[in-house]
Amino acid sequence: MELLFVALGGAIAGGLLRYLVPGRAAYGSVLLPAVGLVAASVVWAALTWAGWPFDGGWIWVASLAAAGVAALVTALVLPRRRRRSDASMLTRLARG
Repeated sequence: MELLFVALGGAIAGGLLRYLVPGRAAYGSVLLPAVGLVAASVVWAALTWAGWPFDGGWIWVASLAAAGVAALVTALVLPRRRRRSDASMLTRLARG
């Protein structure tokens, strides 16, 4: 049950970052919540396998922080790469 809550928290963190970080026109509306959900779930599962208690506070902090960092990195890197890729594609198409 805790995994469901941490996954939901990761999705919410990613969803909030979508509207706080500029450049959201470069990716879909579900990308950052999905990245946050996956990151939080993977970190939670890895930490429970490592022996961290699922009812402890630090596992929540680590999982939700990982979700926020993963979504933030995606939100910062993807628009730059998209602009570069679009400019390159436009140059190739313009050459004929």
